[in-house]
Amino acid sequence: MSIFVIADLHLSFETNKPMNVFGENWEDHEKKIENNWRNKVNEKDLVILPGDFSWAMKLEDTFKDFQYLNNLPGKKLLLKGNHDYWWNTLTKMRDYLKQNKFENIDFIQNNYYEYENIIITGVHGWLINGKEEDMKILRREKLRLEMELESITKQYEYKKEIIVFMHYPPYEKTEYPFAEIFEKYNVQKCYYGHLHGEQAYGDIKDFEYNNVEYKLISADYLNFDLAQVK
Repeated sequence: MSIFVIADLHLSFETNKPMNVFGENWEDHEKKIENNWRNKVNEKDLVILPGDFSWAMKLEDTFKDFQYLNNLPGKKLLLKGNHDYWWNTLTKMRDYLKQNKFENIDFIQNNYYEYENIIITGVHGWLINGKEEDMKILRREKLRLEMELESITKQYEYKKEIIVFMHYPPYEKTEYPFAEIFEKYNVQKCYYGHLHGEQAYGDIKDFEYNNVEYKLISADYLNFDLAQVK
């Protein structure tokens, strides 16, 4: 059984929100993702989707987007992105999936997921720009992640590998506000999305800092394919 990841699907089956403003490579990106997905993933695999899954504004408007995802093989875990305005409480989202019989999808929100010998967790993340309002939200996100990692280590006593997924990049230039938390809880891999287009990627995409691997997994950066985690 394998673990795959891809962020920023930006599905819009029930809304008119074309993504080709980011480049011609976004044309028919849903078909590209589906074809690559079916060539790699089987029903026993796990796929993580760290944010910006759907352009829908309300949960009830996500039906076709979730239907698309539900029809693809594997178990899926979604994390909130900055454009997931439809995102709601964990109870309401799980009820919505249950009502529509979307049975192979769940969410990462103040929780974690055990898959074989690996623990999956993550947070939304936030901007790292020094503005006090943003720093307040960033501190909250750091606290949420640390609380989850603390809970995980109490239960598993560092006996399982922990992989963290985020929507926003966990760094900016020379600032790494999550690095101390990763070191404290022995996190060695962090996957993130949010960035689109070569100009946004910059020169730093996949790198290592303080023994932690940072990997960008936004859909267009991956050429609408899925990256294998394990």
